[in-house]
Amino acid sequence: MFDQLDLDDDLCKAVAEMGYASPTSIQSLVIPDAMEGKDIMAEAPTGTGKTAAFLLPVCQFLLDYPRREPGSSRVLILVPTRELANQVHEQALAITKFTDLSCGVITGGINYGTDRDTLSSHCDILVATPGRLFEHIEQESFDCRDVESLILDEADRMLDMGFSSIVHQIASEARWRKQSMLFSATLEGRGVREFAKELLNEPVMHSANPSRKEKNKIIQWYHLADDLTHKNAILMHHLQHTITSCIVFVKTRERLHNLKDYLQSQDIKVTYLQGEMPQDKRNAALESFKTGATNILIATDVAARGIDVQNISHVINYDMPRSADVFVHRIGRTGRAGAKGTAISIVEAHDFEMVGKVERYTKEVLKSRFIKDLRPKNKPPQVTKKKKVKTPAKSKSKTKAKSKTRSKSKKAK
Repeated sequence: MFDQLDLDDDLCKAVAEMGYASPTSIQSLVIPDAMEGKDIMAEAPTGTGKTAAFLLPVCQFLLDYPRREPGSSRVLILVPTRELANQVHEQALAITKFTDLSCGVITGGINYGTDRDTLSSHCDILVATPGRLFEHIEQESFDCRDVESLILDEADRMLDMGFSSIVHQIASEARWRKQSMLFSATLEGRGVREFAKELLNEPVMHSANPSRKEKNKIIQWYHLADDLTHKNAILMHHLQHTITSCIVFVKTRERLHNLKDYLQSQDIKVTYLQGEMPQDKRNAALESFKTGATNILIATDVAARGIDVQNISHVINYDMPRSADVFVHRIGRTGRAGAKGTAISIVEAHDFEMVGKVERYTKEVLKSRFIKDLRPKNKPPQVTKKKKVKTPAKSKSKTKAKSKTRSKSKKAK
């Protein structure tokens, strides 16, 4: 129970109202160490309660050591995308509901006047995207000297999006901080570990192994598609017969618009998200999908970063992603917080190699399925593994023998 973590009654009351009965595994691991002021480096899958894992201890700190005089934000949370910033801000508001703590959010795509209002309100907790916040630091409209806790959420996504140098500059501006925390879906990449090494001070490392209740219950399979016409027919079958809400992933904006036009020509109502989309249109598309006005969302990987919509029944990989870790991020949009979900991949021959990469990365077998009357005419392609060419032992010995002969001849001279 949360009251066993030495949290304030007002915080426990808030999480109970949010529907949390007991701490998740990542919360149980992180909260005690974070409340002792230790730096944290944590690996936590999406949907396991990591946002509350960092919000609860910093809120407890702010309550234990209240502000003595007006000033800038004391807790700074950096996130890679606008959508994630708004989601973290919403959770912060919910957790601080019964306290006097104030929360604000700053992202790109919003009027600077709104930012000024947020910054002038001296909020205790500020959630921000790195680019927009750094603009305010350069314009001296935000002062990092009061920051006591710096939190980096979805650090792996931040690196992927090229925010490394800006985050380092912000961290340098907030060098008087007492605590830093880094959260990532995976800590496997060298980039994340280097990132953490430069920003954290002797961090405690936590890797959550979610309980069965917390684990995403995602049923997965793939359909082999002969060509684009066959692929479209498989997609149409699922959209018309099996889904209630669905994200369809494509690899490029051009593919997105081609698919959107095709589905609309088939009287399928869709909305879409793509990179470099005006914020008002992006917000409208997300709102339409969240409210159920449109139950099919087409998205590229870049555009879908940070989307957290509950009760998505299906994820369909119309195009396979560029890497296995992106595949995992995609399918994590469904089956959240213990709910059931389905992930379907429609694989053409040129993408079939990715099936094996995903299996090796996730250590799970992706099984194939067929739809009656839509069985593929072609068999799965044979994926050949590249063998490393080793230098034969004999040739090495000959080379050594030659070099010895040369050295002897040189000595003879």
